[in-house]
Amino acid sequence: MPIAPAAPALHPELRYHHPPTAIVRRAVRVDACVYGGTASGIVCAVQLARLGRTVVVINPATHIGGMTTGGLSWTDFGNKRAIGGIAREFYRRCGAKYGVPEEWTFEPKVADAVLNEMAAEAGVVIYPREYMQSVRMHDGRIRSLTTESGLTVSARMFVDATYEGDLMARARVSCTFGRESNRKYGETINGIQYMKQHQFELPVSPYIREGDPSSGLLPWIEPHARERAGTGDRRIQAYNFRLILTRKPENRIPFPKPDGYDPQEYVLTARYLAAGWKGAFGKFDPIRGEKVDKNNSGATSTDYIGANYRWPVASYAERERIFQNHVRYVAGWFWFMANDPAVPDDVRSRMAEWGLCRDEYTDTGGWPHQLYVREARRMVSDYVITENDCRGKVKAPDSVGLGSYGMDSHNCRRYVVDGRVMNEGDVQVGGFPPYPISYRSIVPKRGQCANLLVPVCLSSSHIAYGSARMEPVFMLLGQSAAIAAHMAMDGNAAIQDVPYPELRERLLSAGQVLEWKP
Repeated sequence: MPIAPAAPALHPELRYHHPPTAIVRRAVRVDACVYGGTASGIVCAVQLARLGRTVVVINPATHIGGMTTGGLSWTDFGNKRAIGGIAREFYRRCGAKYGVPEEWTFEPKVADAVLNEMAAEAGVVIYPREYMQSVRMHDGRIRSLTTESGLTVSARMFVDATYEGDLMARARVSCTFGRESNRKYGETINGIQYMKQHQFELPVSPYIREGDPSSGLLPWIEPHARERAGTGDRRIQAYNFRLILTRKPENRIPFPKPDGYDPQEYVLTARYLAAGWKGAFGKFDPIRGEKVDKNNSGATSTDYIGANYRWPVASYAERERIFQNHVRYVAGWFWFMANDPAVPDDVRSRMAEWGLCRDEYTDTGGWPHQLYVREARRMVSDYVITENDCRGKVKAPDSVGLGSYGMDSHNCRRYVVDGRVMNEGDVQVGGFPPYPISYRSIVPKRGQCANLLVPVCLSSSHIAYGSARMEPVFMLLGQSAAIAAHMAMDGNAAIQDVPYPELRERLLSAGQVLEWKP
């Protein structure tokens, strides 16, 4: 789908799903198959290869790294001391590119170079643009995975390192998505939450004609929200793109007006600005290269609230449509802010100083390749990480890494109350020390699948996942998964039967941080 017909310097095609042009039957047999080229998947594959295992990465995307190379350059690390192993090596190698000990606010092109170098040095084979079509199971194990293009990978161990948990679901592993009720796990900030953060702080009409309920509601606004706080539902926190922007003239691409631009999508923003909103330039977080990592900020920004509910269980073709809708919305938001006369002159002129970067994502015209899938499916295993783990009320005895970021959820919906629009679902609660992540939370329930590890869509409640879902944590869990898989192959054992005391010693020897020492 063209995203910038008025800007011929941009490449018009930006696609999540590339259906194969021809089916070519071919087979590969390896020790381990990693499905998903996220940073977690690449770290996992690198560790397996360093241990002498043959390993391939089947990557549904064109690029590797997921959000680590996809625009999340202002790293959400929580506490750096909680991050060790290959994850810490990655940040040190990024630092070496800049002549410093380590770097946590890197340019995406640098992160991409580092991960590709690590994979190449280890001899990891990566198959890009490969989409799982089927999985063959036998005796409670995955025997092979076949892609749409006709590639079949047989392996002793499999790792699901996708943000969606597609392999996990195909292997019939217990999983869920959405928000649990507070009652389910004895939590206090799960489920539906009416909070004050990223909220409309000034009255804004939700109706097509301002103040006129008979005109109908603007896009993605529900008529009401009557559920009690803490009630569970299937809504998903909003996705966006983390754009890398610059004001450096020689590197700046003006914001494109996307094909299919719909002014109605930005009426809320226009009304909020007219009411006196002054937060349009929040979360322009500075990174290397005279650039910023722009995240969502405030009540109406780059989060496309309500437009992603189908993503966790959607087909690749449907995800492509959702992906392109997010491209259109986010690109349109910036074009609106930089060009529409409804935007106050001072805001419009200041936003027009910014643009995409010519030296980033050069194959897609400066636009990130990765949609920020903040959560999709989550495994439900023999150990579910909850708010109580984050707060230190319970402590997993079989740590394979530490989480340390606050419990964080973006808004999940918009609704009407007393003739004004409100957001619902944003939660930001921190202030607790790093906590252990259970080995059982990255492997399926005993008896479900004996050769699968899940370091990204780990077993966690919605609100605890908001803490654990940080890229450094996904990387360190990818390494721990690799070491456990290596041990299971050595012992010809189910992944659930890997002896934790031995695993712990190996993880510590690999530089992992497993317990917090203030």
